[in-house]
Amino acid sequence: MAPKPQPKKTPVALVGLGGVGVAIMQQLLSPPLSAKFRLVMIANSKKYLYHSKSTATDFDTSTCLNELNSKGEAVDLPAMIGALATHPDGPAIFIDSTATDTIPALYPTILQMNIHVVTPNKKGFSGDLSLAQNIINASYPKQGSLVYGESTVGAGLPILSTLRDLLETGDEIIKIEGVFSGTLSYIFNEFSKVEGGDVKFSEVVKIAKDKGYTEPDPRDDLSGTDVARKLTILTRLCSTQTPSLPYSLLPEGYASVPTSSLVAEALQGCKTKEEYVERLEEGDAEMSKLREEAFKEGKVVRYVGVIDAKTGKVEAKLEKYPFDHPFATALKGSDNIVSFHTKRYSPRPLIIQGAGAGADVTAMGVTVSAIPITFFTRMMS
Repeated sequence: MAPKPQPKKTPVALVGLGGVGVAIMQQLLSPPLSAKFRLVMIANSKKYLYHSKSTATDFDTSTCLNELNSKGEAVDLPAMIGALATHPDGPAIFIDSTATDTIPALYPTILQMNIHVVTPNKKGFSGDLSLAQNIINASYPKQGSLVYGESTVGAGLPILSTLRDLLETGDEIIKIEGVFSGTLSYIFNEFSKVEGGDVKFSEVVKIAKDKGYTEPDPRDDLSGTDVARKLTILTRLCSTQTPSLPYSLLPEGYASVPTSSLVAEALQGCKTKEEYVERLEEGDAEMSKLREEAFKEGKVVRYVGVIDAKTGKVEAKLEKYPFDHPFATALKGSDNIVSFHTKRYSPRPLIIQGAGAGADVTAMGVTVSAIPITFFTRMMS
């Protein structure tokens, strides 16, 4: 009896080789994912390396980055996309693990070339309305390619897939509320505790920075922009079944979301991140006052994102929660927590909690999204 032919591996291109990108690469090149996917292209911001034929030697995690630096060609996105579109084992998957605006702007073109897109990059889905619509219009079911951004909200947590399942089975969203930033989760878990405390806000921010929880410039986290982007993505998904949250609600994406900045007014004019960190204490009095007020009310302070389907409001803001609320008692470290209040999950919401940041869990959110594409391409072939 002839041996059973092995299923064809799906070719994958990986662009962006920072911490998350390297973790994605390692997962793709290791069992069991290595039996489903063949990594055929890798790229950083300067060079790319392409193994064009299905018989080419597989990339090796221990040598591929050196190979990229020594043999790679200068990044040429049109050439890279064109090569991927004609790969003999296609349709292929394009993984964008960058944080740039440039590549998301190309998603519609990539999808129209019969290439699937998987990404943790929030910018294509949370910015200008026209780009987000063009991405959706270029993907299945209107066109033949799939796009997945599961890890854009909550890293490896199944937040988008859960929301999609709720909507597609006819549930009705009442409110989505959560701590969406791992950085701000850590800061407020340390700053505002059920048992009280007198640690200064500036001290907690500096510790978070030293632990690597914040961006090099903490203002990037404290601005609330990351939370606003995630709220935009969730709101646009809700719009498919929620009339009070139309797709056009946030025309400029995250910039349309009312967002409370944690950068004190006195520090708004800081010209450098070094100056800002040096002067952080100037905002302590205001934050301590807020914490003391909350504690007297039997509450803690948390930075949350809220989507209220009853009022049609979307906000990223500071909020107080009772000591027995899950946002006060269940959160540890830099965990994320999201509650879905729906017609079915009422009065007790559906809660998803866990690590909302980190290279390995974010990479898992990417690679798990690639798996359904292999079934889709086999079905369509």
